[in-house]
Amino acid sequence: MHRTSGILLHPTSLPAPDGAGDLGPAAYRFVDFLAAAGQGLWQMLPLGPTGYQDSPYQCTSAFAGNPLLVSLDLLREDGWLDAADTAPDRSATFPRERVDFAAVHAHKRRLLLRAFRRFETHADADARNEYNQFCLEHAAWLDDYALYAAIKLAQHDRPWIDWPQPLALRDADALADWHAANHRAVEFERFCQFLFFRQWHALRARAHARGIRLIGDIPIFVAHDSAEVWTHRNWFRLDASGRPTVIAGVPPDYFSATGQRWGNPLYRWDALAADGYAFWVRRLRLALELLDCVRIDHFRGFAGYWEVPADEPTAINGRWVPGPGMALFRALRDALGDTLPLIAEDLGVITEDVIALRDALELPGMAILQMAFEDASAGFGEVSFLPHNHHRRLVVYTGTHDNDTLLGWWSGLAPPLRDTALRYLRSDGREIHWDFIATALASVADLALLPLQDLLGLGTEARMNRPGSAGGNWQWRCTEAQLDGADAARLADLSALYGRRPHPD
Repeated sequence: MHRTSGILLHPTSLPAPDGAGDLGPAAYRFVDFLAAAGQGLWQMLPLGPTGYQDSPYQCTSAFAGNPLLVSLDLLREDGWLDAADTAPDRSATFPRERVDFAAVHAHKRRLLLRAFRRFETHADADARNEYNQFCLEHAAWLDDYALYAAIKLAQHDRPWIDWPQPLALRDADALADWHAANHRAVEFERFCQFLFFRQWHALRARAHARGIRLIGDIPIFVAHDSAEVWTHRNWFRLDASGRPTVIAGVPPDYFSATGQRWGNPLYRWDALAADGYAFWVRRLRLALELLDCVRIDHFRGFAGYWEVPADEPTAINGRWVPGPGMALFRALRDALGDTLPLIAEDLGVITEDVIALRDALELPGMAILQMAFEDASAGFGEVSFLPHNHHRRLVVYTGTHDNDTLLGWWSGLAPPLRDTALRYLRSDGREIHWDFIATALASVADLALLPLQDLLGLGTEARMNRPGSAGGNWQWRCTEAQLDGADAARLADLSALYGRRPHPD
C-alpha cells in the first residue's frame, strides 16, 4: 500500500439515527468526508456480532457480520421496510453521544424481523436468487452460525455452555429436532447475514470509488461463547463439559498492573495444523474479500502467547507458550498468495522471536505516539516510538482504541514529560492535537492513522475503551455537528504537504 493516511473510527461511532452508526447514509457521508480530507484509509474494529460486554473483540462468530450495523434506511430504499419504520424522529429515543447497546439491539431486531417477513412475502426472483446464492457460497460457516444464533436467542442470550446439555454438546438428534421446530428462526439469522454482506459490499464499492481503502481487524483468539467454539470444540483447550482449561491474556503491562485476563479459550494448534490450518485460511480469505488490509490483533501470540489457568482471577500467574510461528503463515501464503496485506499489532511485551516473525513476513508493525512520550528513553519493541526512529514499513498512530484520547492523555501527562514533548514537537501547546497529527503525517512511516477523536480534539469523555475495565466501553459516538465541524481542509493540506494524498487506482 502506497504512502497515505486515514482515520480510525468504528462504524457504530457514526451519527446514525437508530442509536448506533451503521452501513447506511452516515457511513457514505463519512467516506465523502475522508475523501474531502485527503485521506486514503478508513480503519475500523472487528465487524462481527458482539457478545460479552458488547466488545468487538469478543464476537460470537469469526465469520459473521454484526446485524447491528445493518442500515434500516437502506432496507426502506430496498422496499423491505415502510417509510414509517424509518421516520426521521426515531433518533430522539436514543442517546446522541453514546450507544445504548441493549436498546439498539432490541430496536434493530424488531425491524429486521419485519424486513424478513416482507422479504418472505414480497421479494422478487432476483432478490431470492441473490439470497440463495449468498447462503450457498457461505454455507461452510453460515449454517452453523445461524443455528447457534437462533438457539442463543431462544435461550435468552445465555452462553452455549449454559444451554441444555444435548444442545450445548451438539447431540445430532437434539439439534435436528430443534432446527425442525424453529427453522424460521434459523432462516432469519441467515437473512440478517445476507443484509450485512449486501450492504457492506455496496459501502466498500462507494469507498473504492472515492479512493478510500478499508482496514479491518481480526483478533487472534475467538470468544468462548462463539459459534466456532460450540461447533469445533476439538480446536480448543477445553474440558469434557466444554469449559476452558486455560485462557488467553497478557502479563502486567502498560495498561494494567495485573495484566489482562481476556478469557478466550486457547487453540490446540496441533489440531488446527492437522488440516493445514483450514480455519485460519477460511477466516482470512473472507476478511480479505471484505477488506483491503487486515490488522492482526495480538500478532505476538503467533510467536508466543501468555497462557493463564482458567481458575486464576488475574493474568499475573501465567506462562509463555510457543505459538505456531511461520508454519501457519506458510499455509496462509500457499492458499492466499505470498503478499498478505496485513498489519502486525506488535504492542506489549515484544521479544526477538516476534520481531523475527514479523520481519520475515515483511509486515508493518505499529508505533503509538502517545507511548513515545510516556518515557522518551524507553523502547517499545526493537525501536523507540519517537518519530526520529521510525522506518517506512510501519503504521504510526497518535493513539488507538485502547488509549485515552490525545487530549485526555495530554491533560494527565506529568509536567516534565509534557515539557520534553513540547520541545521535541517544537510546539507551544495551544493546538497540541494538531501538532501530534502533523508529526504523525510527517513520519517516514508509510501509513499514518488518526482516531477521529484526536482529529476532533476531544477529551477523555470520548475514549472508546479502557483495557481491563468492565462495562462502559465501546459506546462513544460522534455527533453530526462534530463531524461537520471537523477541519477537513486543514487535514487535506497537511496530508498533501507530507506526501500522503491518495493515489488513483
